[in-house]
Formats: sequence, structure tokens, C-alpha cells
Amino acid sequence: MEIDLIGLPKSGKTSLFNALTHGKAETAAYATGDLEPNIGVVKVPDPRLEVLARIFKPKKVTHAEVRYIDLAGGGYTKGAGFSSQYTSYLTRADLLLHLVRAFTDPGVPHIEGSVDPARDIEAIDLELAFTDLALLEKRLQRIGDTLKGAKASERDAYLKEQALLERMRAQLEEGTPIREQSFTEDEAKALANYQFLTSKPMLIVLNLGEKQLPEAAALEEEYRSRFGRPDQGVAALCAKLEMELSQLGDAEAQEFRSDMGLAEPGLDRVIGISYALLGLISFLTGGPDEVRAWTIHQGTIAQKAAGKIHSDIERGFIRAEVVHFDDLMRMGSMAEAKKHGLVRLEGKTYVVRDGDVMNVLFSV
Repeated sequence: MEIDLIGLPKSGKTSLFNALTHGKAETAAYATGDLEPNIGVVKVPDPRLEVLARIFKPKKVTHAEVRYIDLAGGGYTKGAGFSSQYTSYLTRADLLLHLVRAFTDPGVPHIEGSVDPARDIEAIDLELAFTDLALLEKRLQRIGDTLKGAKASERDAYLKEQALLERMRAQLEEGTPIREQSFTEDEAKALANYQFLTSKPMLIVLNLGEKQLPEAAALEEEYRSRFGRPDQGVAALCAKLEMELSQLGDAEAQEFRSDMGLAEPGLDRVIGISYALLGLISFLTGGPDEVRAWTIHQGTIAQKAAGKIHSDIERGFIRAEVVHFDDLMRMGSMAEAKKHGLVRLEGKTYVVRDGDVMNVLFSV
């Protein structure tokens, strides 16, 4: 999973990047607007793996991973959409994380002269829409040129695509991002090769100052009521504080969090909401060699899930031994889980659930 951090300059993106990745990227130097990104890969926190490690005593434990990309704030010109170089990064992202400045700091003036999170959310939404509109215009122009010399047998497909893109353009111009537009199954397939920016799930993160933390829940709820959507989530945190805590040891960081009334690390919260927005879950595998978490989409059947482990396992899938993590933890071992009838044999079309511990039987 790749998550790209976007937002206006001086919103605190690199501080949040450091918090999420336990990194030490230079925040002051990065404010110059150089587009060369900071890139970090982090392990997805999953306490279930620690429990499985105690049960299976494996040689190694492998977490799922998230790749974060911190892009500079100067990748676009106001009102003109994002640059092609900036867009080339964003199109590869699974989710966009828009960090919105909500803190005040006289030493770090806001580029608009005042702090207004709602205005900044709408500004970035407009830039994303402008970029998509430019892509739509180019494709429509190309279709128009192609239709002039197209064979009769080809015209129907081009005309259908033209009508679809014109409908999308009209809705986008009215302020409806592509992620909120409705498509038939055939239309969705036709759009699969496009990478429209407003089609991607969005996580809006309000970057608070430390003094605002007592009102974080109220601010988060306020902005969720205004900007929350099925494919657009809202969270609130203090990136500067999270960055500082990420540099401490786990015990010391937890003590600070308890003293400040913070329920969980920013990393855990951001990943949790990101998984929900993307419709992702994790199934688990365990044995003497490795305990591992595998990320899949909700609704994935067992045979397809097996393909995450290896394509040969998907191809030669016979059946899967499945026990849910909660049952395995309660029993303490696979032997006890089997003894109590909690290990099931499931076929190819079984829909995998979050927390399923699977052992796939296959033949190639």
C-alpha cells in the first residue's frame, strides 16, 4: 500500500512523515519546494502477530507494510492543477493523505496569510479536480480526432467512452469528485487504466498545535461532519508532537501519551483509517518458519487470497484450514483449536475474514 502526503507548503507534511516512519528527514530544508520526495516504508502495527509468535515460535515475524511518500508543497500552481512531475507520483498512490494546517505559529506564516483549514481543504480539492479535468480534456480531444477516421466497427466503443468521459467532466465541474460519482460495472472496467486523482480515497488529517489537543475530538467531529464521505476520512493529530514521540523508546513514548491523554500513536490511527477507506483487511499465516500478515481487500475469496502468498498456491489451491485468531488465542494452540472443532476446512470460494489464520493446502 502506498500513501502520498499532500498539502499546502508549511502544513507540516515532513513532520508527519517523520512521525509515521520514525524518520529524520529535514523539515526546514524540505520547505524549499524541491520535488524530490522523502520515501519511507513502515510495518503495519498488528498485536496479533506477537500472540501468534508465542504460539508458533517461528524463526521470523513479518508485518504487512505501508510505503509513505512525502511530496514537496510546491508541485502545483494555484488554479492550474498539479504539475506533470507531481502528478506522476500521485497517480501511483493507493490513497492520498491531505495534511491540513490547523495550528498557528507566528514563526511559520501561512502562505495565504491566515489559518483556515476548510479553505485549504477546498483549495487542494480544486487543484486535484483541475488536474483530472485536464486529463479528461486530453482524452476527449484524442477520441474526437480518432472518431474522424474510425471504422464503423470501432465507433460504438469510442462513442460510449466519449459519453462517459463527458458525463464525468460535467460532474467534476459541478464539484463532484470522481470517487463520489456512480458507474456501472462495465464503466468501472473501462476506467480501470485511468489514474484520476479525485478517484482515489482521501484521508484529511488536521495538523493541530499542542494547545489544541484537548479539543482534538471535537475538531475532528466538526470536520468529519463537513468533509467526511464513504471514501474520504478525517483525523486530527499534532504532527510535531507525534514526530517527537516517535523518536523515543516505546515505554517512554507510552508514558508521555498517557500523561497527555493520547489514546494511540498517530501511526496506528492513520493506518487504521487508511485500511478502512481502502477496504483492506489482513489474514494471517503461522508456522515454525514464519508468522506473517497478508493484506487483501474485503470480499476476497480464499483462492485469490492464497495468491498473495504465492501464485503457485493459488493455481494449485485444494482447500484451506481456517481458524479465526480470536479462537486460536483462546485455545492457545492449533492442536487445542482442532480438538474443539474450531479449525474449519474451506473451499476456493470462501470469503476470507479479517483475522483468519489460514493454512492453504495445494498441489502443483
